[in-house]
Amino acid sequence: MNSSNIILIGMPGVGKSTVGVILAKQLGYMFTDSDLLIQQSEKKLLKDIIAEKGVDGFIEVEENILSDLGTDRYVVATGGSAVYGKRAMEHLKSIGTVVYLKLEYEVLCKRLGDLKGRGVVLREGQDLKALYEERIPLYEKYADIVVEEHDSGIEDTLDRLLEELDCCFGMKNL
Repeated sequence: MNSSNIILIGMPGVGKSTVGVILAKQLGYMFTDSDLLIQQSEKKLLKDIIAEKGVDGFIEVEENILSDLGTDRYVVATGGSAVYGKRAMEHLKSIGTVVYLKLEYEVLCKRLGDLKGRGVVLREGQDLKALYEERIPLYEKYADIVVEEHDSGIEDTLDRLLEELDCCFGMKNL
């Protein structure tokens, strides 16, 4: 495990960006959101990139951007589909510790609204349950640390995450 960066992975709606910003502040790290990097690079919203390039085209753009990410002392919130890019995930693991924010399906359903409006990568005919079941093994495969969120708030998730990081790296009080 590499502690120079902290990479957050998980389903849309688990709080990667929200937790990431607060975590970065607490650790004295910088924060970046890969969805924003993609939008900036393509000069389009995620949903428009997906509509224009299709799911596979979007995943290719995402993988290229994440594979070239060069940061130090950053918290990186990835898009939920980042785990589809093997090259990207191997690169992210080489530059940081990958933390999977895990949330039960039922709780996730309550949190998410319009999936298409969020720029969620869904294949034709795929629903949230199928997407969840497809991605869970990938999140678990790439995770160095798994933080079970349950139906807790941001503060509880952040506390659990800091405990895990402190156990592994003594990072709580940087």
